[in-house]
Amino acid sequence: MIQRAPVRRTIRLTVFSLVLFAITFSFLITGNSQSQAGQTVPPSANEAHFHHLHLNSLDPKAAIDFYTSRFDSEKAKFAGLLDAVWTQKSWMLFSKVNTPPVSDLTSSIWHFGWGAENMKAEYERQQKLGTKFHTPLTDISDIGGNAGAKDLFYYAYVESPDKALIELNTAGHHRFGHLHLFSTDPIAAGEWYIKHFGAKGRIPTSRTPRIYRGFQIGPSVSLTVDNVNIIIFPAEYLKAADPVRWKDKVELESTKGHVVDHIGFSFDNLTEALEKMRKDGVKVTDEIKSIANGKIKYAFVEGPDKIRIELVEGHAKKE
Repeated sequence: MIQRAPVRRTIRLTVFSLVLFAITFSFLITGNSQSQAGQTVPPSANEAHFHHLHLNSLDPKAAIDFYTSRFDSEKAKFAGLLDAVWTQKSWMLFSKVNTPPVSDLTSSIWHFGWGAENMKAEYERQQKLGTKFHTPLTDISDIGGNAGAKDLFYYAYVESPDKALIELNTAGHHRFGHLHLFSTDPIAAGEWYIKHFGAKGRIPTSRTPRIYRGFQIGPSVSLTVDNVNIIIFPAEYLKAADPVRWKDKVELESTKGHVVDHIGFSFDNLTEALEKMRKDGVKVTDEIKSIANGKIKYAFVEGPDKIRIELVEGHAKKE
């Protein structure tokens, strides 16, 4: 039942939301992360903190106005210098670009999202604000097999001015809550985030594919870093959701240049963390640099599936 370009995003969003409910319903309702049954991998002693999302934007000021008027977030200065968005415990940072950033689903970053205690009320509020929706308010409470279940779980998809994909979903909070990724090997990717960033969660013991309505949606992984749930789906999902685009593709492309260009994690000691990653075989793409008279110290590594990851010294805080 997969159609061509005009509706393919709606199709993939709907299937995603059904599956996400089945995997992470407990997290979204209560704010606590529970993932699929499997082995518990102890977090690394070299634990990091989630620091930021970094977006490319044609108009960063307009983007900042959009996020702070629609979602639980506020305008603030990163390092006291850069206009940014503060989301409770982490940042949204922006780079100005002169051409529209890539929004196609060809990299490992799918979307990010906020929760809502009352999705019906939140959807109505967003409509009054003039928010553009890709997917309207949808009740998927019956995904667990109870055909009569209603009013338990709703979702909707918002499109930002730069075409970033943002999910609003039923949750026990209304904060910035999750980041959803793709991987050619979700289990290996999950283990990587646990090893290098101290992410918490359980890793499935089987790589047996799980199919839902013709889409491969497993194995998948659900992890948490601070107050952010990181969900990782198999990239095979994309091949079914967009067969034309993925006909000759065999791997995900770099996130660089996409609307969500990279994600950031922070350490107390950047030099020590980077050297440990290097020794563990992590690809370092940008060596340590310091700007703003030493107020900002950072480096870049490449994570699973060519995701661009910035490492920052000093944990996120609002000045």
